[in-house]
This record gives sequence, C-alpha cells and structure tokens, in this order.
Amino acid sequence: MSGGVNSNVTLIVGLGNPGIEYQFTPHNVGFLAIDRLAERCGAVVNNRRCKALTASAQLAGRRVLLAKPETFMNLSGLSVGSLVEELQLDPQRDVIVLYDDVALPLGSIRIRERGSSGGHNGVNSITGALGTPEWLRVRIGVAPESEPAAEAARQGRRNYVLTPFRKAELAVLDTALDQVAVAVEVILAEGAGVAMNRFNRRLGGEEE
Repeated sequence: MSGGVNSNVTLIVGLGNPGIEYQFTPHNVGFLAIDRLAERCGAVVNNRRCKALTASAQLAGRRVLLAKPETFMNLSGLSVGSLVEELQLDPQRDVIVLYDDVALPLGSIRIRERGSSGGHNGVNSITGALGTPEWLRVRIGVAPESEPAAEAARQGRRNYVLTPFRKAELAVLDTALDQVAVAVEVILAEGAGVAMNRFNRRLGGEEE
C-alpha cells in the first residue's frame, strides 16, 4: 500500500444531496453526521473546494478535512476523487465516508474497511472514482424498526430515502449521530479495528 504525501490529514466525507428540501431525509444523514462532527470540533463547513463544502479541523488529536459534496448523490465520486487527488491521500488509510444504509435499522451504525455498495449510488460513484472499494465507511441505519416497514422501505428505496424523517425518527437519529461522531473519534485515535469491535453490534438477519 503506497502512502499519501499528505497522509497526516484524514478526509472525512458525509454523503447527501444539496438543497434544503433534502436536509432531513434519510439520504442526507451523512451530511448531518458531518455537521455533528463540525459542532464537536468548533468548525464551520462552508469553504468550497473540489465541488464540496469543507472545513479543516482538529479531531481526536488529528488533522481532518470535513467534506460535504455539492454534487448530487450519484456523482459524489467526482468530489471525493478530486479531494483525494488534491490532498494526495491513500484511500485505504486516509479516507472515512459516512452514509445512509437502508439495510440497517434507524439508530444503528456499522463500520467497515471495505465492501460492496449495496445499491447505494453514492458508494458506487466513490468506488468508481477511487478505483477501489478499499476505503473505510461508517454506514448509518435509516430503515424503520418494524420488519414489514423496513422491507417496504428497501423495496421502495428511492422514495423512502428522499422522504423527510418524522419527528420521532429524528429523535432516534440524533442519538445515532452522537454515536457516529464518537465512532469517528475512536477510528482516528485508536484505529478501525477497535472502533468496529466497540460499535458493530450484531443484528439478527443482517447480511453483509
């Protein structure tokens, strides 16, 4: 594995769609997670760079660049690929991507060092742009708790992920975003293996 020249910087990307109408939809939990991280380290994500809104910050004693691509979801890789190239990063070591996953129930998170897209257009775009699926991802569950509703959400994925959360769901998500923020800090401070052991709780029936 070749090291990036600027490998003392970790790029943390949250996926979503630009536009106020998408702000509190399941497909935008990656953006919301970046906002939560920015709050924790006193940063404002408002610099435009490589088709993304970004903020340089210190998190868990590490230099990070927080980023929210301004492309729409299915073109996320254009921004991520440009940032990786500009910063001369190693995708496997220097990149963390936060995004929604309709295969996981709302309130849960999963950390993986690689993987398939599971039909997620943003993930497909990033893997295509980076030329590898070997990059760290934090999957944030957005599916309803009841199995019939969750199955309906998976079947009607496009409509579901673009429909705003209900108030009760936002309360569950708020707790999950705090967990995501802590998980990212653990990844930065102690490594992905420690974070996976701590945060990847088994769910019956989940298939990786």
